[in-house]
Amino acid sequence: MGNLRNKVQLIGNVGQDPVITDFEKGKRMARVNLATNEHYKNNQGERVTNTEWHTLIAWGKLVDIIEGFVAKGKEIAVEGKLTHRSYEDKEGNKRYVTEVVVSEILLLGGNNEE
Repeated sequence: MGNLRNKVQLIGNVGQDPVITDFEKGKRMARVNLATNEHYKNNQGERVTNTEWHTLIAWGKLVDIIEGFVAKGKEIAVEGKLTHRSYEDKEGNKRYVTEVVVSEILLLGGNNEE
């Protein structure tokens, strides 16, 4: 059970094309927005879809995979860990961000854009 302390698994659709950032010394990062959907019926029996948005961060070789094969609408599965950070925006307000740092990615066949 030691592996389960901070583990996230998500399957969803990419909301926009990934943003790749190149840093000094060849380090690269990919940022991907992922939508996951939950479907249920409300008290009136109507089907309701609840969409949650997740920010994914990937480093290293995963960036090459994302850059080559992941695009808006593509269905992917990821595994990683939750991270939290804060920063000050241009107006001096403190902002908090929760992200999933990806350790594994699986490219699924679906593309809901088409």
